[in-house]
Amino acid sequence: MSHAAVSPVLVIHGGAGVIKRDMTPAKEKAVRAAMTLALQNGYAQLKAGKPALDAVTAAITVLEDDPNFNAGKGSVFTHDGKNEMDAAIMDGNTLRAGAVADVQRVKNPILLARAVMEHSPHVMLAGEGAEEFAKEQGITLVDPSYFRTEERLQQLQKALKEDAAKQPHAEVETAKHFGTVGAVALDVEGHLAAGTSTGGMTDKRWGRIGDSPIIGAGTYANSGCAVSGTGWGEYYIRTVAAHEICMMVTQMRVPLNRAAAQVINQEIPSMGGNGGAIALDTDGHIAIPFNTDGMYRGWIGADGVAHVAIYGDEDDGIAEPPAPADSTAQP
Repeated sequence: MSHAAVSPVLVIHGGAGVIKRDMTPAKEKAVRAAMTLALQNGYAQLKAGKPALDAVTAAITVLEDDPNFNAGKGSVFTHDGKNEMDAAIMDGNTLRAGAVADVQRVKNPILLARAVMEHSPHVMLAGEGAEEFAKEQGITLVDPSYFRTEERLQQLQKALKEDAAKQPHAEVETAKHFGTVGAVALDVEGHLAAGTSTGGMTDKRWGRIGDSPIIGAGTYANSGCAVSGTGWGEYYIRTVAAHEICMMVTQMRVPLNRAAAQVINQEIPSMGGNGGAIALDTDGHIAIPFNTDGMYRGWIGADGVAHVAIYGDEDDGIAEPPAPADSTAQP
């Protein structure tokens, strides 16, 4: 693919799930502003001729630094009152990948995931070892209190009360928070990359790790396709969702929107899971399937205009819009 033939594209998500229309105007404005800034910062890298990896990391760090998203600063709490974060990144051109799991002091887990990919012989590091590697690489570490927000603390307290009463969690958002963030990008060289970062699930226990840092499950990119998922991680792991979408696109020649919809809107719900994903191919086609009430999502392409949407029935401006939200898909 020639240099001149490729118009760069960046697609991001800030999580799928129960996104209520009674969100305060101030919060909605803040979420849309952060999504727009993430798109603009990432796209600036692409316009400057930088690789897709740079766009992915630039976009995700904006969302990790914003307390409205379940990644970095706004990560949810575990059952034990900690913030445990996971992240992964993959270069579709070389199939190199890096991931971290259960880090508690890394300000931007996506940057550490990239350092694992570029400066270690490994793909995934976890816990204290990952943080020791972060020190060696000069990755910013912070006190664990940096990640705490009052909103996330209240979500945990509510979940703990329900646990004590042996009641199911009343809200899907509390039971299974979908606030993962992610990005996929196509650069001027025609190369793709994908990245995902998350604080996991509210009230999670036993060092639970979801799909986000698992290459092929929540994050995957190859020479023809890039995917970042958000949703009920156990189902994305069991279906190897991101890899499956890309294999359908690159090996079976299934159109991107159809492949993504089949996995996200059919296969995962049929097993009892739900969520969404963003996907991108080398022709710049975008797919944003989700089967939840809403999904924080956005993209920016040749015209340089950032398109951001939140609700299930909101037009996100892509030529092939996502399937309408299906409330029956909720577990």
